Amino acid sequence: MAAADVKFSYQRLKHEELDADDDIAERLIGKSRSWFKLRRVPVRRRFRLKIPSLKRILRRKIKLARLSFGKVNPGTMKYFQKSCEGPGLKALPSRLISHSRPLLRALGSRQFSDAAGVKAKRNYASNVSEYNNVLTSLSSRRRHYLLRDAYDDMMLDGVQPNRETFHALVMGTMKGARLQDALFFTDEMKAMGLVPEVALYNFLISTCGKCKNSNLAIQILEEMKIYDVKPNAQTYVALLHACAADGRLDRVLAIVRDMTAAGAGLNKFCYAGLIIAHMNKTPRGDDIATKIIEFAEQSKGWSSVEVSSGNSGNIGIPEEELYNLPTADIVQRRAFFNRQLTVYHVAFHACADLKNVEAIETLMEMLKKDGQTPDIYITMQAMRCYLHAGDIDRGVRIFEEYLQGGKPPSIELFTTLIEGAMVGYTPRGMQIAQETLVNMTSRNFFLNPKLGSDLLLVAAGEKTGGYTNANYIWDLMQARNIVPNLPAVEAYYNGLRDREIPEDDPRLKLVSRTLENLRLRFGAGPGRP
Repeated sequence: MAAADVKFSYQRLKHEELDADDDIAERLIGKSRSWFKLRRVPVRRRFRLKIPSLKRILRRKIKLARLSFGKVNPGTMKYFQKSCEGPGLKALPSRLISHSRPLLRALGSRQFSDAAGVKAKRNYASNVSEYNNVLTSLSSRRRHYLLRDAYDDMMLDGVQPNRETFHALVMGTMKGARLQDALFFTDEMKAMGLVPEVALYNFLISTCGKCKNSNLAIQILEEMKIYDVKPNAQTYVALLHACAADGRLDRVLAIVRDMTAAGAGLNKFCYAGLIIAHMNKTPRGDDIATKIIEFAEQSKGWSSVEVSSGNSGNIGIPEEELYNLPTADIVQRRAFFNRQLTVYHVAFHACADLKNVEAIETLMEMLKKDGQTPDIYITMQAMRCYLHAGDIDRGVRIFEEYLQGGKPPSIELFTTLIEGAMVGYTPRGMQIAQETLVNMTSRNFFLNPKLGSDLLLVAAGEKTGGYTNANYIWDLMQARNIVPNLPAVEAYYNGLRDREIPEDDPRLKLVSRTLENLRLRFGAGPGRP
């Protein structure tokens, strides 16, 4: 101990409130970073050391552990807190006062201070390139409601967005028809000194068309002139479709006149926009079916004026989606329909909405004269027209002829027949729908969330009968762990309650629990999920 006495000077301290014989403490006087290197210190076993600074260290470690992201053992945390509240160090484990390891290491400082590692595991992106990939993935997965949250995370991480970032954000909001988010991202882009290019303005105009706001679409076109951004052909066609979606036939005709006066010919998308404008105009004209057939006939010369490449100016999306055509959701499925029949697709879809069987037959004759065969989409629209018009036999015959022709079927073909057969909830129609459901399942076609929710919503409207189709659709979706959307589950639940099913019925309890979960998640009113 002589060597220790030379290197480390110390003095004995006697606490007045403690007994001088039993409670003796030692305070080392030396360098703060080397006090723990002392190997042996003459300390009696029975002692109660009062060091206020050590209590503060323990309290600070407890607070840091509570605020840390790391996982802390609750038992250890409780033991630390009890030790700080006690009169001294008597309750601490012996390893904390061991002279062979540092005190801070014994308290687990490394476990509580690894914030950088936890942050790296938590973050899904760290630079602008990774964030751009995340935004593109969200858009492709139709998670448009998460784009605003990803942008907020980007700002919190201090990552500077570039032009590609805002391009992905506005394109994603266009696909989700989120007009307010699109305007917000555009304002953020301008605030950072970036002037939107023509492709981004086309996205904004298309978003206005999805939201049926033609006034704002025209204002965006005027803003392009202020910023000296030259509109292209897609800009005017997108503006035409935005006005057509809003039912502003007068504005559509004015745009057509301006394009014709400027020497720009009308392509197939312009004729499709004219058909949509006549369909959305209120009130509809009595000669609307005649107009649809005339536009389909006039569109045959579009290829001699302008040949469309299918992509809207290399902006990453097809023109069908930019112009909000009925085939926008299936445009990527090349075997599903023929892209050269765009005007026919819109015309057949419009006539099916009108339930005009004569117009459907006329369009079929025109298609045959052109040397074209109906694709799956046209077959679906013809079936839908006959089924909704009450001619179930003709709709079933078209379905069977298509299958017998050796063409590849699709699940949409089955769901079109099922939905159309349930119109009116006739006994024969419900039987055909049930048989088609069984046939579809036997061919290994399974319902996805959208198609299953649509069929369940229609089947749940049955007021009489055994409710067989609705129960069968619900069971098919439950077998694949698919939860329908809120309107479909609510309609199905109301249909079960109308049939006076006992409260303890397992099906009713499951549907009730699912409905409560959906209401808690999405709420009763409209809002962003």
